[in-house]
Amino acid sequence: MDKETARNIRLSSIIIACVLIVDQAVKIIVKTNMFIGQDIEVTPWFHILFVENNGMAFGMEVISKLFLSLFRIAAIIFIGYYIWRLSKRGTNANRNYIASVSLIFAGALGNVIDCMFYGLIFDDPFPPFTATMFPEWGGYETFLHGRVVDMLYFPLFSFTWPQWVPGIGGEEFLFFRPIFNIADAAITIGVLIILLFQRKSLSDDLKTTAPDNA
Repeated sequence: MDKETARNIRLSSIIIACVLIVDQAVKIIVKTNMFIGQDIEVTPWFHILFVENNGMAFGMEVISKLFLSLFRIAAIIFIGYYIWRLSKRGTNANRNYIASVSLIFAGALGNVIDCMFYGLIFDDPFPPFTATMFPEWGGYETFLHGRVVDMLYFPLFSFTWPQWVPGIGGEEFLFFRPIFNIADAAITIGVLIILLFQRKSLSDDLKTTAPDNA
């Protein structure tokens, strides 16, 4: 392995490790110190609100839990291989692009860890009791069926729609409603960086996906 490839891999590894450590540390702290639904107002526009979900990023639920977990595992394997392939380009590699893809990989892996292991290593007490890590009586679910921990909530502003607005008059509009975690944020940031600043790198890479260029 040449020095430039090693540098690329080291950059990716540092980003992935940092995201995973922060993501898992925050999740474990929240899960073992807060009960489901507990809301801590840090500022009027930033809350720590503990929720769990079986679905995709930002709490969406559209497909079965097992299928989603398997899909996530397949995705991180693919992205991990993709990072390796990018890193092997040495001096021709775009490190900003590698960093962006590494953020996406780290976020996906962070949520996969929840799905794979949290059902095994945590119990599921009723509020106002908090979860126990490695309980003697076992976890709340089986392998691949754990729930993803979310806690970051930013109700930045809200208003009530005028009564004359068809269909939604009198209803409250709240921005930003979804609750998410560090892993979700890493995925979002990585995607936005690619779309805003690394589109050429993505486009160029899509043109070199033939087996002889891999």
